[in-house]
This record gives sequence, structure tokens and C-alpha cells, in this order.
Amino acid sequence: MTVTATSMRSFVVFGPNRPLEPQKKQVPEPGPNEVRLKVQACGICHSDSFAIEGTFPHIRYPVVPGHEIAGVIDAVGKEVQDWNVGQRAGVGWHGGHCGHCPSCLRGDFILCQEPNIPGLMRDGGYAEYVLARRESLAAIPDGLTAAEAAPLLCAGITTYNALRHSPARPGDLVAILGIGGLGHLGVQFARHMGFNTVAIARGSDKRELATTLGAHHYVDSQVEDVSKRLTELGGAKVVLATATSSKAMSAAIDGLSADGVLLIVGASMEPLQVSPLQLISGRKQVRGWPSGTAADSADTMRFCALSGIRPMIETYPLDDAVKGYERMMSGNARFRVVLVP
Repeated sequence: MTVTATSMRSFVVFGPNRPLEPQKKQVPEPGPNEVRLKVQACGICHSDSFAIEGTFPHIRYPVVPGHEIAGVIDAVGKEVQDWNVGQRAGVGWHGGHCGHCPSCLRGDFILCQEPNIPGLMRDGGYAEYVLARRESLAAIPDGLTAAEAAPLLCAGITTYNALRHSPARPGDLVAILGIGGLGHLGVQFARHMGFNTVAIARGSDKRELATTLGAHHYVDSQVEDVSKRLTELGGAKVVLATATSSKAMSAAIDGLSADGVLLIVGASMEPLQVSPLQLISGRKQVRGWPSGTAADSADTMRFCALSGIRPMIETYPLDDAVKGYERMMSGNARFRVVLVP
């Protein structure tokens, strides 16, 4: 144990539709199966709004938001054998699992029916210290800074995991719909996985960025028919929908190749518009993808360290957590906001 402080800074949400508020809290002690992380960076994700707006079930108020946590272990519980003080580690959406529900028994830990999502069901990373269950930890490789690693624990793992489990193979046409917090990583992953990469976004202003990130083709959805353009390119094996516009997703379905998949990671409450005939013709599919486990997070970070993929980030000090959250919610951040205590 290396911590000397007894209190820490944090930002807390006390109930649905309540603001983020600064609060001094006691530095927590790890339980038998937990470690304590000294937080070095915590990404601000749009999903943090679930806690602030109360739109997710089983939120345990008051709660410290934040599920893109990167730091260094400074204390370990008595039953933790595989992690040591001084190791760099991160925690993402998968904050641990119960081990006994039907999903866990199938090995589908990300679908655990008793999840421990940081920032929703246990305190997250808008703080100087955080507790994490040992099975939620992912090692951070030396090639990544904490601020670079943090967004990879949600935005990164989601896009990387979706693409590597998709039916696309090197050389296939893969389109990334939306060039934002998830999409700018999706383009990089697609290029480095060997896909013929298409970036789709609204307007011409992101064309240069998409090319810099590695896209072979750019489609401006404001002036081009997305499905027609994808068909002209040979049809997309996968369209990875990172944007939250259901209308934009629906507009891409006819651009899928035979056995193509619209793979959705952009969360939207709006229904898709797709006819059975659209899916029957060409054996097309619409699938969703959640996030991944700690092992998937570790794979994501290793891939980024090896390939040179990095998130584009804006950093804020912990004391400016409210400003950072507002910046993220405005949609103007390029492209991930990270708190650096």
C-alpha cells in the first residue's frame, strides 16, 4: 500500500437529473477480490449521461461516474494474487461479473445479469482513486499513456471488438458510418486490419481527416446516396454504424454485399426502418455489438500499441469535470474528452 492521503477529490451524482457535484470522499480500502487504482486518466463517455439523467436501470446513487479508467495499482486485496502494487491497469464498461448467472455460466461475461459497471453500479473514475474487481482489470502496455489508454477502454474496445468478430476479412469492403468518438477509431482499426475502408460522414469537412486516419474512400452522405456508392464500390461486407442516427443506418442497408452485416455500436432509441425483403435479398443481417471483457480491453490496447493507433483527445483537469462533461455532450469535442487528475 502506497497511498498516504486519507481523503480524495471526486465528482458525484446524487440522483436522476442531478448535476455533477464535487465532493471530498474517504480514500476507499480494497476488499478481498479488489484492487485500488490511483486514477491517472478517465475518459468522459456519452454513456456517463446514463447516471446523470437516470436512464439506465439499477443505478446505485450516489455514484461517481466514469468507466474509462486508466491508472496504477496502489493497493491489493488479500485474495488478489495476479496483480501487484505498481502495475498499470485499466477498467472499462465491464466492471466485473458474478460468475453464477446463466450468462456467466455460458462464458458471456459482458452479458452478466448482475453487472458491476463503473460509474453506474459502483463508483467510477471521476475521482483520484477507485476500487476495481480483479477480473475487470486490463494491463496497459508501455507504449500508451494513461490519457491515450482511457478512451480505448470503451470507444476503442467497442469498435475493435465489433470488427474483429465481424465476418469481414482482409481485402473486404468495410464502411465506418460516422467519424466521431467511436468512428475515428473505427476507421483506424479497419485500415490496420487490412479492410478496404470507407468512411461515411455528413459534409465534406471530414474528408481530409478520414483520409489521414486511413480511409481509402470517403462518402459525403449529404450529397451522395450512401447505398448506391457502396454498391458501386462492390458492396460492403460490414457497415459499422458508430453514429447514433437510425435514419443514417437504414440508408446504408442496401449498400451491403451478399451476406453483409449492418453492425451497430451507436446507441439510439429510434427504430430502424428496414423491410424483410431488404434482408432476404442478399441474406443481409442487422446485428448489435456491446463492448467486451477485460481480456478484450487488453487485446485492444496491445493492438493500438503495436499499430500506432491512438484516440484523438481533449484533456481537462479533474476539477473541471463539469466543463469536460458539457464539452462531450455538446458534440464539439475532437473526439474524446479525458479527465487527468
